[in-house]
Amino acid sequence: MKTKKEFRFILLMSCLVLCLSTACSTRVDAVGSVEPVDSYATIHGKLDRPVRGTWVWDTTQIRNNAQDILSFAKANNINTIYLQMNRDIKIPEYKNFIRLARTQNIAVDIMDGRSAWGLTESREQIASFMDWIEAYQAQALANEKFAGIHLDIEPHVHPQWKINQASVITQWQGNVNYIIDRAARMKMPVAADLPFWLDNYKIPGSTMAVSSWMIRKFDSITIMAYRDTAAAIYNVAKDELIDAASVGKKISIAVETKQSKEGDFITFYEEGDAYMEEQLKLVEKLASAHTSFNGFSVHEYSSWKTLRK
Repeated sequence: MKTKKEFRFILLMSCLVLCLSTACSTRVDAVGSVEPVDSYATIHGKLDRPVRGTWVWDTTQIRNNAQDILSFAKANNINTIYLQMNRDIKIPEYKNFIRLARTQNIAVDIMDGRSAWGLTESREQIASFMDWIEAYQAQALANEKFAGIHLDIEPHVHPQWKINQASVITQWQGNVNYIIDRAARMKMPVAADLPFWLDNYKIPGSTMAVSSWMIRKFDSITIMAYRDTAAAIYNVAKDELIDAASVGKKISIAVETKQSKEGDFITFYEEGDAYMEEQLKLVEKLASAHTSFNGFSVHEYSSWKTLRK
C-alpha cells in the first residue's frame, strides 16, 4: 500500500508530464497568438510525396482567379505551386491564397530569380528578396506560410556567361551560398531550376560539374528536361538522377508546355495534354529506378491550362 508521500510524488510527476505535453504542443507565433505545433511538414505544407508542381509567374492571378488556379490544380493532381514574388500583391492576398491552397493539401513555394542573380552585383536584389520572405514568414500564421523557396536564376542566358564564364560560375556560387545561409536561418528548404546540360561545365579550379555542386548545395533540384518524348526526357535527366541519388538529394523532372522557338521537340505545345500525360507515365517507370526521383513539374500554369486537350 502506497504512503501519502508516494501518492504526492506520483501526483507531482503526473502534473509535470501534463505541463510538458501542453508546452510541446503549442507555440507562440510572431504576432503573439498561440498555435498548435505540428511537424515541420504540416506547418509548412511540405509532405512526403512526389512533386506534381507548376509555376505561376503572373502572381496577379491570385487576386481574382485564386479559385481558378486551385480548381485547375485539383483537376491535374498538382500538389506544389511555385508562386513568383510580386511586391504589387498585398500581404493579405498571399495569405488568403496560401490558406486556400492548404485546404487542398497544396504547398506554395515563393519563387523568383533572373539571370543577373548569378552575378555578385545583384546581391542587393537577392538580399531584398530574402528580407521580404523573412518579414512575411515572421508575421504569417502556420497555414499562411510559404512552404519553401524556389529559384530560377539561369545565369547561362546572361551576356556575361559568354564573356567570362568562369567568373560568372564563381559569382553564382557566392550568391547561392548567401541564399542557402539565409534560408537555413528561416528553416526553409530551397529548390532551384537547372538545365539538364549544366553537367558539361566545371567549377573553376575543380573537376566537379556545376550541376553536381548545385545538387549538393540545394535541398532539391528541378531539372529542366525540356523534351517531348519519354525516352528523351529520361535520357537528359538520368545523370542528375544518378548524381542526386548518390548524395541523398531529390530531383523533380520538369517539362515544357509553352510554344518554343528552339524546336517542336522542346515542348508538348504541339502534342497536347493527353500525350504529355502518357509520356510522363512512361518517364515515371524509368525514373523510379532512382531513389532521387521526386515527381514532375510542368512549366507553366498559364500555358498548361490552355494546352490542347
